[in-house]
Amino acid sequence: MLKTPLACLCLAALAAAASPLAAADAPVSDKPDDYRHAMPLSVSGKESVVQLRLPKDVYLHAGTADLRDLRLFDAQGNKLPFSLQEPAARAERSRRDLPVRLFAVQTARPAGSNADMDIDVQRSGDGTVLSVSARSRPVAAASVIDTLVLDLGAPATSIAIDALRFALPAGVGSYSARVVLEASNDLKHWDTVGESDLSWLVNERGDTLASDRMEFEARSFRYARLSWRQGKPLQFAAISAESPLETAVAPAVERLVIQPRPGRFPNDHVYPAALAIPVQRIGLDLGEQNVVVPAQLGHYVELPDPQGGHKTSWQFEPMAAATFYQLTQGGKRRASGDIGITPAHQAEWVVRTDTAGAAAPALRLAWTPATLVFLANGKAPYRLSFGRTDAKPGASALAQVAPGFTPAEIVALESAVAGPMQTLKAAADEGPGAADKAAAAARTRLLALWAALLAGVGVLSFMAWRLIKQMK
Repeated sequence: MLKTPLACLCLAALAAAASPLAAADAPVSDKPDDYRHAMPLSVSGKESVVQLRLPKDVYLHAGTADLRDLRLFDAQGNKLPFSLQEPAARAERSRRDLPVRLFAVQTARPAGSNADMDIDVQRSGDGTVLSVSARSRPVAAASVIDTLVLDLGAPATSIAIDALRFALPAGVGSYSARVVLEASNDLKHWDTVGESDLSWLVNERGDTLASDRMEFEARSFRYARLSWRQGKPLQFAAISAESPLETAVAPAVERLVIQPRPGRFPNDHVYPAALAIPVQRIGLDLGEQNVVVPAQLGHYVELPDPQGGHKTSWQFEPMAAATFYQLTQGGKRRASGDIGITPAHQAEWVVRTDTAGAAAPALRLAWTPATLVFLANGKAPYRLSFGRTDAKPGASALAQVAPGFTPAEIVALESAVAGPMQTLKAAADEGPGAADKAAAAARTRLLALWAALLAGVGVLSFMAWRLIKQMK
């Protein structure tokens, strides 16, 4: 009869002792209302994977340095997978035109003939073509334009050319021909580059339909020779060479200007920033004053009391040094720019100067915002939440959000549009001491846990003693 009541009592005691442990191990709430700030995101709804360049407000109000408190929710409060990526340089493609000098060669060679032509070329010391002519031709034949020699200039030998564009001379409307292009760098050895049809069609209203470009595989060359396979040779009004350009466009940079406050030491200026900002460049805005300011940039470090008391001291720890200036000389303004530093996160920056009497400068911070790539598979509108100090990392690997996507495809993703930042009332009521209150609550829960464990052990010990006594 004793075993059953005792077993029940033991189980009850174990349950009482384990209940605080279960409460401590319970998952922390992770809902939209658990975050201080939020931004609505809008997308077109046509793409599954979308990107967002993190707005400045995210960095100013995030609760952690590594943005682990970022969350993405749909309209029903479900979390959406996302990945944080460093933005890559974007390739911007364009074209530029190079002027071409034209030289007509008059021969009696039948049109369309591909026989080698003996021409006489006069060049200057830098290789510029001065004149081109045929060395000999039959006297009985009528002289006509047979070939055009093109001089693209010295820069063309170091850049790639992939097209020529032709312009008809004045008074010529409709025209068509098939031309062959050869290239050379010394006017002696020629390589066939391409062959193309050119045409201009004019209707009764005077509208022109033109095929005036000759495209070929990009290559570098100084000189070109144009001959006709079909059609009547023509002295074009102008020919321009096209060179493809691919320029790497650096990611957009975010900037923040902070006004100074008095520091803890003389000649120190303090600038409250945000811990989440990954500062990459930093500078001073000296206004309109003519001044040269050698300065150290860093932060304060709190040192414990060596006697073991509660009194602490502060020390300035420099991170970079530079000379900043603002001068007007000869009617022109000269000003120092920002300096690059190892990316750093500081909630407060300190500038220490050696210049007395100068007005306190403003501080410039610059950084490259990260790109948030997310899977738009929930119910819109979406909500980007942030502003929580105790959050666990919420980002995923890119392969879990956009599997199989190339870097070029990631750059070309549709961009979501972020709305104005919203501050939750519950978060606003927490006040500046919210972190201390949370820490105190955590300590209270830990003490309660240990008390419950000790009480459970005491109950089990008492029951074991009673059981042993009854057995004797």
